[in-house]
Amino acid sequence: MSAKDDFAAAPPATLAVELVTKWFRTTRTSVQALDDLNLYVDGGEFVCLVGPSGRGKSTLLDIIAGLTLPGEGQVFTDGVLVQGPGRHRLAMFQESALFPWLNVFGNVTFGLRRVAGLGAAKRRRIADYHLHLVGLAKFKKAYVHELSGGMKQRAALARSLAPDPRVLLMDEPFASLDAMTREQLYFDLQRIWKERKKTIVLFTHNVREAVCLGDRVVLMSRPVRAVSPGST
Repeated sequence: MSAKDDFAAAPPATLAVELVTKWFRTTRTSVQALDDLNLYVDGGEFVCLVGPSGRGKSTLLDIIAGLTLPGEGQVFTDGVLVQGPGRHRLAMFQESALFPWLNVFGNVTFGLRRVAGLGAAKRRRIADYHLHLVGLAKFKKAYVHELSGGMKQRAALARSLAPDPRVLLMDEPFASLDAMTREQLYFDLQRIWKERKKTIVLFTHNVREAVCLGDRVVLMSRPVRAVSPGST
């Protein structure tokens, strides 16, 4: 069996955000981040949500990932209610958040230890496949301090893809990188998306990034009351 056969079981998931509202309250004031937001993403679609800081992008990502609950409304993947975190909805953030005491290979395999039915040999195959996919096969033994910013994000992408999520959420993953590195990663992410056939929702303030990457772009207002789809 080839390494790629290990990832054939999980098809991309549809994503439905229905009438989601979220307030944040402090001792002095209340701020509404999301207001009756609706969003539908087809399985295998690459959608980019665009808006400046303070438009509720990170709040929406946390709700879709199950890291926080909406004040009102619901989120579904393939009709199943999202009630908490799960390995079929994984997030990649602006900071790579790699473990500095582990090498690249150890970071990619870390989350796989919690996936039932994966022995050591299969974990190695999965990690090697994804490191090859993101162009880090020759750096599997490198530690975080030995990697460039772009390489750290590649490692973080491999780690996010390794458990075979059905939805990949990306929160401004290229914002801290230089222009040339970003351009290369745009190309690589498009290639990986086409090969792995995942549902991807990317949150960004960079309009050019959204147009380059997504097959649909959604604009976010403040507070988000509705989503305005646009075609790229």
